[in-house]
Amino acid sequence: MKTRDIRRLVHFDDDDARTEVLIETERLWSQVVCLQGPQSFGPVADDVADGMLTVLAGEVAAQVGSGRARMGQWESVAVPAGAELHVRNASPEPAVLLLVVAPPPATAGSKD
Repeated sequence: MKTRDIRRLVHFDDDDARTEVLIETERLWSQVVCLQGPQSFGPVADDVADGMLTVLAGEVAAQVGSGRARMGQWESVAVPAGAELHVRNASPEPAVLLLVVAPPPATAGSKD
């Protein structure tokens, strides 16, 4: 069994959102997304995979399809297959997100 400490994947980039793959298997994929300042992530979508976005730290403005919500720490939202996801940092503080997708997106990298 291999464990990973999510905190080791929390890094920020001055220019763009930073993403790090957390866990990747044949049936599940997850990544940590780090935003600071006015940074955003997306839009991203997958026609066959469902996803779940959870805010681990900070506050974001999220859009899933045509729905919009402001989300704070520990809040989650489902991202149905085919829906477009777009997230923007909504406070001066950094935001850390966990995105889980099953099955893995076709564009996912190599296996851990």
